[in-house]
Amino acid sequence: MAVEIPGLVSVIIFYICILAIGVWGSHKSKKVEKTCPGSKSDVSIVGGRNINVLVGIFTMTATWVGGGYIMGTAEAVYSPNQGLIWALGPPAYVLNFFLGGLFFAKPMRSKRYVTMLDPFQSRYGNTFTAALLVPALISDILWVACILAALGGTMSVILGLSSTISIIISAAVSIVYTFLGGLYSVAYTDIIQLCFIFVSLWLCVPFLVLSPAVGALSQTLPLNQTAGHSWVGDLQLEDAGKWVDQLLLQALGGLSYQALYQRILSAASSVQAQITCFAAAGAVFLMGIPSVVIGIMAASADWNQTDYGLPPPIERGDSGKILPLALQYLTPTWVSVLGIGSVAAAVMSSMDSALLSSASLFTKNIYKTTLRKTASERELQWVIKASVLIVGMAGTGLAFGGSSVLALWLFI
Repeated sequence: MAVEIPGLVSVIIFYICILAIGVWGSHKSKKVEKTCPGSKSDVSIVGGRNINVLVGIFTMTATWVGGGYIMGTAEAVYSPNQGLIWALGPPAYVLNFFLGGLFFAKPMRSKRYVTMLDPFQSRYGNTFTAALLVPALISDILWVACILAALGGTMSVILGLSSTISIIISAAVSIVYTFLGGLYSVAYTDIIQLCFIFVSLWLCVPFLVLSPAVGALSQTLPLNQTAGHSWVGDLQLEDAGKWVDQLLLQALGGLSYQALYQRILSAASSVQAQITCFAAAGAVFLMGIPSVVIGIMAASADWNQTDYGLPPPIERGDSGKILPLALQYLTPTWVSVLGIGSVAAAVMSSMDSALLSSASLFTKNIYKTTLRKTASERELQWVIKASVLIVGMAGTGLAFGGSSVLALWLFI
Protein backbone atom coordinates (compact mmCIF):
# COMPACT_ATOMS: atom_id res chain seq x y z
CA MET A 1 0.00 0.00 0.00
CA ALA A 2 1.35 3.42 -1.01
CA VAL A 3 1.81 6.10 1.61
CA GLU A 4 -1.13 8.52 1.79
CA ILE A 5 0.82 11.79 1.42
CA PRO A 6 -1.98 14.33 2.27
CA GLY A 7 -2.88 12.34 5.38
CA LEU A 8 0.75 12.01 6.42
CA VAL A 9 1.26 15.77 6.06
CA SER A 10 -1.85 16.41 8.18
CA VAL A 11 -0.58 14.12 10.94
CA ILE A 12 2.85 15.78 10.87
CA ILE A 13 1.26 19.23 11.23
CA PHE A 14 -0.83 17.95 14.13
CA TYR A 15 2.27 16.55 15.83
CA ILE A 16 4.11 19.83 15.41
CA CYS A 17 1.19 21.71 16.99
CA ILE A 18 1.08 19.33 19.96
CA LEU A 19 4.83 19.62 20.44
CA ALA A 20 4.60 23.42 20.33
CA ILE A 21 1.87 23.42 22.99
CA GLY A 22 3.97 21.07 25.10
CA VAL A 23 6.95 23.41 24.86
CA TRP A 24 4.71 26.34 25.82
CA GLY A 25 3.50 24.32 28.80
CA SER A 26 7.10 23.79 29.89
CA HIS A 27 7.65 27.56 29.89
CA LYS A 28 4.55 28.01 32.03
CA SER A 29 5.84 25.34 34.40
CA LYS A 30 9.10 27.28 34.84
CA LYS A 31 7.17 30.45 35.65
CA VAL A 32 5.11 28.62 38.27
CA GLU A 33 8.31 27.23 39.81
CA LYS A 34 9.48 30.76 40.56
CA THR A 35 6.33 31.69 42.48
CA CYS A 36 5.25 28.35 43.95
CA PRO A 37 5.84 28.05 47.73
CA GLY A 38 6.48 24.31 47.39
CA SER A 39 9.39 22.47 45.81
CA LYS A 40 10.16 22.61 42.10
CA SER A 41 9.75 18.85 41.76
CA ASP A 42 6.20 19.20 43.11
CA VAL A 43 5.43 21.56 40.23
CA SER A 44 6.48 18.85 37.77
CA ILE A 45 4.48 16.17 39.61
CA VAL A 46 1.30 17.94 40.80
CA GLY A 47 1.50 21.30 39.05
CA GLY A 48 2.02 23.21 42.28
CA ARG A 49 -1.56 22.16 43.27
CA ASN A 50 -2.88 24.98 41.15
CA ILE A 51 -4.42 23.26 38.10
CA ASN A 52 -7.65 24.94 36.97
CA VAL A 53 -10.76 22.79 37.43
CA LEU A 54 -11.62 22.86 33.70
CA VAL A 55 -8.06 21.92 32.78
CA GLY A 56 -8.24 19.17 35.40
CA ILE A 57 -11.41 17.70 33.85
CA PHE A 58 -9.84 17.74 30.39
CA THR A 59 -6.60 16.09 31.45
CA MET A 60 -8.39 13.52 33.64
CA THR A 61 -10.66 12.50 30.76
CA ALA A 62 -7.92 12.56 28.13
CA THR A 63 -5.74 10.29 30.26
CA TRP A 64 -8.38 7.52 30.20
CA VAL A 65 -9.50 8.08 26.61
CA GLY A 66 -6.43 6.49 25.06
CA GLY A 67 -5.83 4.39 21.99
CA GLY A 68 -6.67 1.27 23.99
CA TYR A 69 -10.01 2.73 25.03
CA ILE A 70 -11.28 3.82 21.63
CA MET A 71 -9.85 0.90 19.63
CA GLY A 72 -10.43 -1.72 22.31
CA THR A 73 -14.10 -0.73 22.65
CA ALA A 74 -14.64 -0.95 18.89
CA GLU A 75 -12.87 -4.32 18.81
CA ALA A 76 -15.03 -5.70 21.63
CA VAL A 77 -18.28 -4.68 19.91
CA TYR A 78 -17.15 -6.11 16.57
CA SER A 79 -15.79 -9.43 17.85
CA PRO A 80 -18.33 -12.27 17.41
CA ASN A 81 -17.51 -13.84 20.77
CA GLN A 82 -18.09 -10.56 22.63
CA GLY A 83 -20.33 -7.81 21.23
CA LEU A 84 -21.79 -4.68 22.80
CA ILE A 85 -22.61 -6.36 26.09
CA TRP A 86 -18.90 -7.13 26.59
CA ALA A 87 -17.71 -3.62 25.71
CA LEU A 88 -17.11 -2.81 29.36
CA GLY A 89 -14.68 0.08 29.01
CA PRO A 90 -17.17 2.99 29.14
CA PRO A 91 -19.29 1.78 32.11
CA ALA A 92 -16.18 0.58 33.97
CA TYR A 93 -14.46 3.95 33.63
CA VAL A 94 -17.60 5.77 34.78
CA LEU A 95 -17.66 3.58 37.89
CA ASN A 96 -13.93 4.16 38.38
CA PHE A 97 -14.30 7.94 38.46
CA PHE A 98 -17.35 7.89 40.72
CA LEU A 99 -15.59 5.66 43.23
CA GLY A 100 -12.50 7.85 43.03
CA GLY A 101 -14.51 11.00 43.62
CA LEU A 102 -16.59 9.54 46.45
CA PHE A 103 -13.94 7.73 48.48
CA PHE A 104 -10.45 8.85 47.53
CA ALA A 105 -10.38 12.42 46.19
CA LYS A 106 -11.16 14.24 49.44
CA PRO A 107 -8.89 12.34 51.89
CA MET A 108 -5.96 12.22 49.46
CA ARG A 109 -6.13 15.90 48.54
CA SER A 110 -6.84 17.18 52.06
CA LYS A 111 -3.71 15.45 53.40
CA ARG A 112 -1.63 17.05 50.62
CA TYR A 113 -0.02 13.85 49.40
CA VAL A 114 2.19 14.06 46.31
CA THR A 115 1.76 10.49 45.00
CA MET A 116 -0.61 7.61 45.68
CA LEU A 117 2.17 5.72 47.49
CA ASP A 118 2.70 8.43 50.13
CA PRO A 119 0.14 7.04 52.63
CA PHE A 120 1.65 3.55 52.30
CA GLN A 121 5.15 4.90 52.78
CA SER A 122 4.26 6.84 55.90
CA ARG A 123 2.55 3.81 57.44
CA TYR A 124 4.56 0.80 56.23
CA GLY A 125 7.98 2.19 55.35
CA ASN A 126 10.27 2.29 52.34
CA THR A 127 10.67 -1.44 51.66
CA PHE A 128 6.95 -2.10 51.35
CA THR A 129 6.58 1.00 49.16
CA ALA A 130 9.33 -0.18 46.84
CA ALA A 131 7.49 -3.50 46.44
CA LEU A 132 4.30 -1.64 45.51
CA LEU A 133 6.14 0.40 42.89
CA VAL A 134 6.95 -2.69 40.80
CA PRO A 135 3.38 -3.54 39.65
CA ALA A 136 2.62 0.17 39.16
CA LEU A 137 5.67 0.52 36.94
CA ILE A 138 4.82 -2.60 34.93
CA SER A 139 1.25 -1.34 34.43
CA ASP A 140 2.45 2.00 33.08
CA ILE A 141 4.89 0.34 30.68
CA LEU A 142 2.13 -1.97 29.40
CA TRP A 143 -0.20 1.02 29.13
CA VAL A 144 2.33 2.80 26.91
CA ALA A 145 2.76 -0.35 24.80
CA CYS A 146 -1.01 -0.76 24.42
CA ILE A 147 -1.72 2.73 23.15
CA LEU A 148 1.32 2.82 20.87
CA ALA A 149 0.27 -0.54 19.35
CA ALA A 150 -3.15 1.01 18.68
CA LEU A 151 -1.56 3.92 16.84
CA GLY A 152 0.83 1.75 14.85
CA GLY A 153 -2.00 -0.43 13.59
CA THR A 154 -4.14 2.57 12.67
CA MET A 155 -1.46 4.42 10.73
CA SER A 156 -0.42 1.31 8.84
CA VAL A 157 -4.01 0.79 7.66
CA ILE A 158 -5.02 4.37 6.83
CA LEU A 159 -1.75 6.06 5.85
CA GLY A 160 0.14 3.03 4.55
CA LEU A 161 2.97 4.01 6.89
CA SER A 162 5.09 1.41 8.65
CA SER A 163 3.73 0.76 12.14
CA THR A 164 7.31 0.76 13.45
CA ILE A 165 7.96 4.27 12.15
CA SER A 166 4.58 5.47 13.44
CA ILE A 167 5.26 4.11 16.92
CA ILE A 168 8.76 5.60 17.12
CA ILE A 169 7.74 9.09 15.95
CA SER A 170 4.66 9.26 18.18
CA ALA A 171 6.59 8.03 21.20
CA ALA A 172 9.37 10.55 20.56
CA VAL A 173 6.94 13.49 20.43
CA SER A 174 5.17 12.45 23.64
CA ILE A 175 8.43 11.78 25.47
CA VAL A 176 9.93 15.13 24.46
CA TYR A 177 7.17 17.41 25.74
CA THR A 178 6.65 15.34 28.91
CA PHE A 179 10.41 15.47 29.47
CA LEU A 180 10.40 19.25 29.13
CA GLY A 181 7.37 20.40 31.10
CA GLY A 182 6.01 17.73 33.44
CA LEU A 183 2.36 18.00 34.42
CA TYR A 184 1.81 21.44 32.88
CA SER A 185 2.89 20.24 29.42
CA VAL A 186 0.79 17.09 29.82
CA ALA A 187 -2.32 18.95 30.99
CA TYR A 188 -2.35 21.66 28.31
CA THR A 189 -1.65 19.26 25.44
CA ASP A 190 -4.48 17.08 26.81
CA ILE A 191 -6.95 19.93 26.21
CA ILE A 192 -6.15 20.12 22.50
CA GLN A 193 -5.94 16.36 22.13
CA LEU A 194 -9.29 15.70 23.79
CA CYS A 195 -11.06 18.35 21.72
CA PHE A 196 -9.62 16.84 18.56
CA ILE A 197 -10.64 13.32 19.59
CA PHE A 198 -14.20 14.46 20.33
CA VAL A 199 -14.70 16.38 17.08
CA SER A 200 -13.02 13.92 14.72
CA LEU A 201 -14.60 10.72 16.08
CA TRP A 202 -18.09 12.15 16.24
CA LEU A 203 -17.66 13.54 12.73
CA CYS A 204 -16.93 10.01 11.49
CA VAL A 205 -20.19 8.61 12.89
CA PRO A 206 -22.70 9.94 10.30
CA PHE A 207 -20.47 8.85 7.40
CA LEU A 208 -20.31 5.34 8.83
CA VAL A 209 -24.05 5.15 9.43
CA LEU A 210 -24.80 6.38 5.89
CA SER A 211 -22.23 4.17 4.20
CA PRO A 212 -23.80 2.08 1.37
CA ALA A 213 -22.15 -1.04 2.76
CA VAL A 214 -23.93 -0.81 6.12
CA GLY A 215 -26.96 1.38 5.48
CA ALA A 216 -29.55 -1.34 4.95
CA LEU A 217 -28.30 -3.63 7.69
CA SER A 218 -27.88 -0.93 10.32
CA GLN A 219 -31.57 -0.06 10.03
CA THR A 220 -32.80 -3.64 10.42
CA LEU A 221 -31.46 -6.57 12.41
CA PRO A 222 -28.09 -6.29 14.21
CA LEU A 223 -26.98 -9.45 12.48
CA ASN A 224 -23.88 -9.53 10.32
CA GLN A 225 -24.91 -11.28 7.15
CA THR A 226 -21.31 -11.90 6.16
CA ALA A 227 -19.67 -13.10 9.35
CA GLY A 228 -22.82 -14.50 10.91
CA HIS A 229 -22.74 -12.86 14.31
CA SER A 230 -24.68 -10.28 16.26
CA TRP A 231 -23.06 -7.06 17.43
CA VAL A 232 -25.27 -7.13 20.55
CA GLY A 233 -23.38 -10.07 21.97
CA ASP A 234 -24.55 -12.77 24.32
CA LEU A 235 -24.25 -13.19 28.07
CA GLN A 236 -24.96 -16.66 29.40
CA LEU A 237 -25.47 -17.37 33.09
CA GLU A 238 -22.21 -19.33 33.26
CA ASP A 239 -20.35 -16.28 31.88
CA ALA A 240 -21.83 -13.84 34.40
CA GLY A 241 -18.89 -14.26 36.77
CA LYS A 242 -16.40 -13.52 33.98
CA TRP A 243 -18.44 -10.43 32.94
CA VAL A 244 -18.45 -9.05 36.51
CA ASP A 245 -14.76 -9.87 36.89
CA GLN A 246 -13.81 -7.91 33.77
CA LEU A 247 -16.00 -4.98 34.78
CA LEU A 248 -14.46 -4.78 38.24
CA LEU A 249 -10.98 -5.35 36.83
CA GLN A 250 -11.25 -2.21 34.72
CA ALA A 251 -13.25 -0.18 37.24
CA LEU A 252 -11.28 -0.95 40.39
CA GLY A 253 -7.98 -1.37 38.59
CA GLY A 254 -8.09 2.28 37.60
CA LEU A 255 -8.13 3.24 41.28
CA SER A 256 -4.57 1.95 41.58
CA TYR A 257 -3.17 4.25 38.88
CA GLN A 258 -0.96 7.14 39.87
CA ALA A 259 -2.35 9.07 36.86
CA LEU A 260 -5.73 9.31 38.62
CA TYR A 261 -4.26 10.66 41.85
CA GLN A 262 -1.91 12.97 40.00
CA ARG A 263 -4.97 14.88 38.75
CA ILE A 264 -6.71 14.68 42.12
CA LEU A 265 -3.64 15.98 43.97
CA SER A 266 -3.03 18.77 41.46
CA ALA A 267 -6.45 20.34 42.18
CA ALA A 268 -6.59 23.54 44.19
CA SER A 269 -8.95 22.02 46.79
CA SER A 270 -10.63 18.79 47.85
CA VAL A 271 -13.97 19.91 46.42
CA GLN A 272 -12.36 20.73 43.09
CA ALA A 273 -10.74 17.29 43.07
CA GLN A 274 -14.14 15.63 43.53
CA ILE A 275 -15.75 17.79 40.83
CA THR A 276 -12.97 16.78 38.45
CA CYS A 277 -13.68 13.07 39.04
CA PHE A 278 -17.47 13.34 38.65
CA ALA A 279 -17.27 15.49 35.51
CA ALA A 280 -14.71 13.15 33.96
CA ALA A 281 -17.10 10.21 34.54
CA GLY A 282 -19.66 11.74 32.19
CA ALA A 283 -17.07 12.90 29.68
CA VAL A 284 -15.33 9.55 29.36
CA PHE A 285 -18.64 7.77 28.70
CA LEU A 286 -19.51 10.29 26.00
CA MET A 287 -16.14 9.77 24.36
CA GLY A 288 -16.74 6.01 24.15
CA ILE A 289 -19.97 6.21 22.13
CA PRO A 290 -18.33 6.76 18.70
CA SER A 291 -16.18 3.65 19.19
CA VAL A 292 -19.31 1.63 19.97
CA VAL A 293 -20.98 2.92 16.80
CA ILE A 294 -17.90 2.10 14.73
CA GLY A 295 -17.92 -1.46 16.09
CA ILE A 296 -21.62 -1.86 15.30
CA MET A 297 -21.25 -0.53 11.77
CA ALA A 298 -18.26 -2.77 11.13
CA ALA A 299 -20.17 -5.84 12.37
CA SER A 300 -23.17 -4.90 10.23
CA ALA A 301 -21.18 -4.15 7.08
CA ASP A 302 -21.11 -6.27 3.94
CA TRP A 303 -17.36 -6.09 3.41
CA ASN A 304 -17.77 -7.52 -0.08
CA GLN A 305 -19.19 -4.13 -1.11
CA THR A 306 -15.94 -2.43 -0.10
CA ASP A 307 -12.41 -2.53 -1.50
CA TYR A 308 -11.46 -4.68 1.47
CA GLY A 309 -13.50 -7.56 0.06
CA LEU A 310 -13.93 -11.04 1.48
CA PRO A 311 -13.20 -12.73 3.82
CA PRO A 312 -14.19 -10.09 6.42
CA PRO A 313 -11.72 -8.72 9.00
CA ILE A 314 -12.71 -11.25 11.68
CA GLU A 315 -11.69 -14.14 9.44
CA ARG A 316 -8.38 -12.50 8.53
CA GLY A 317 -7.45 -11.92 12.15
CA ASP A 318 -7.83 -8.15 11.81
CA SER A 319 -10.30 -7.58 14.65
CA GLY A 320 -7.66 -5.56 16.51
CA LYS A 321 -7.59 -3.09 13.61
CA ILE A 322 -11.34 -2.87 13.09
CA LEU A 323 -11.57 0.84 13.93
CA PRO A 324 -9.03 1.99 11.31
CA LEU A 325 -10.38 -0.57 8.82
CA ALA A 326 -13.91 0.77 9.23
CA LEU A 327 -12.69 4.33 8.80
CA GLN A 328 -10.58 3.39 5.77
CA TYR A 329 -13.21 1.42 3.85
CA LEU A 330 -16.54 2.81 5.07
CA THR A 331 -15.84 6.57 5.07
CA PRO A 332 -14.35 9.10 2.62
CA THR A 333 -10.56 9.53 2.66
CA TRP A 334 -10.57 12.91 4.40
CA VAL A 335 -12.78 11.50 7.17
CA SER A 336 -10.46 8.54 7.71
CA VAL A 337 -7.53 10.97 7.99
CA LEU A 338 -9.37 12.77 10.78
CA GLY A 339 -9.89 9.39 12.38
CA ILE A 340 -6.18 8.64 12.41
CA GLY A 341 -5.65 12.07 13.97
CA SER A 342 -8.04 11.16 16.77
CA VAL A 343 -6.15 7.94 17.49
CA ALA A 344 -2.84 9.81 17.48
CA ALA A 345 -4.26 12.37 19.89
CA ALA A 346 -5.64 9.64 22.13
CA VAL A 347 -2.30 7.87 22.19
CA MET A 348 -0.32 10.92 23.23
CA SER A 349 -2.91 12.06 25.78
CA SER A 350 -2.55 8.74 27.63
CA MET A 351 1.10 8.02 26.99
CA ASP A 352 2.35 11.26 28.51
CA SER A 353 0.32 10.57 31.65
CA ALA A 354 1.77 7.06 32.01
CA LEU A 355 5.29 8.39 31.58
CA LEU A 356 4.86 11.10 34.20
CA SER A 357 3.08 8.69 36.53
CA SER A 358 5.99 6.24 36.80
CA ALA A 359 8.55 9.03 36.90
CA SER A 360 6.71 10.67 39.79
CA LEU A 361 6.45 7.47 41.84
CA PHE A 362 10.09 6.55 41.41
CA THR A 363 11.43 10.04 42.09
CA LYS A 364 9.27 10.85 45.11
CA ASN A 365 8.91 7.45 46.81
CA ILE A 366 12.17 5.68 45.94
CA TYR A 367 14.91 8.07 44.89
CA LYS A 368 14.18 10.94 47.27
CA THR A 369 13.27 8.88 50.35
CA THR A 370 15.59 5.89 49.98
CA LEU A 371 18.40 6.28 47.46
CA ARG A 372 19.31 9.96 47.83
CA LYS A 373 17.70 11.63 50.82
CA THR A 374 19.91 14.72 50.37
CA ALA A 375 19.13 15.14 46.65
CA SER A 376 18.67 18.74 45.52
CA GLU A 377 15.58 19.94 43.67
CA ARG A 378 17.56 20.24 40.46
CA GLU A 379 18.73 16.64 40.81
CA LEU A 380 15.18 15.43 41.44
CA GLN A 381 13.95 17.18 38.32
CA TRP A 382 16.60 15.40 36.26
CA VAL A 383 15.61 12.09 37.82
CA ILE A 384 12.03 12.75 36.70
CA LYS A 385 13.24 13.46 33.16
CA ALA A 386 15.44 10.35 33.07
CA SER A 387 12.58 8.19 34.35
CA VAL A 388 10.26 9.55 31.65
CA LEU A 389 12.81 8.59 29.03
CA ILE A 390 13.41 5.07 30.37
CA VAL A 391 9.72 4.18 30.78
CA GLY A 392 8.98 5.60 27.35
CA MET A 393 11.67 3.49 25.71
CA ALA A 394 10.53 0.34 27.53
CA GLY A 395 6.88 0.78 26.53
CA THR A 396 7.86 1.61 22.95
CA GLY A 397 9.85 -1.61 22.72
CA LEU A 398 6.91 -3.71 23.89
CA ALA A 399 4.53 -1.98 21.46
CA PHE A 400 6.20 -3.64 18.47
CA GLY A 401 4.91 -7.06 19.55
CA GLY A 402 1.27 -6.15 20.30
CA SER A 403 -1.28 -7.77 17.95
CA SER A 404 -4.50 -7.25 19.89
CA VAL A 405 -5.10 -3.83 21.41
CA LEU A 406 -7.98 -5.21 23.48
CA ALA A 407 -5.77 -7.93 24.98
CA LEU A 408 -3.10 -5.43 26.01
CA TRP A 409 -5.76 -3.05 27.32
CA LEU A 410 -7.34 -5.73 29.54
CA PHE A 411 -3.95 -6.94 30.70
CA ILE A 412 -2.99 -3.58 32.21
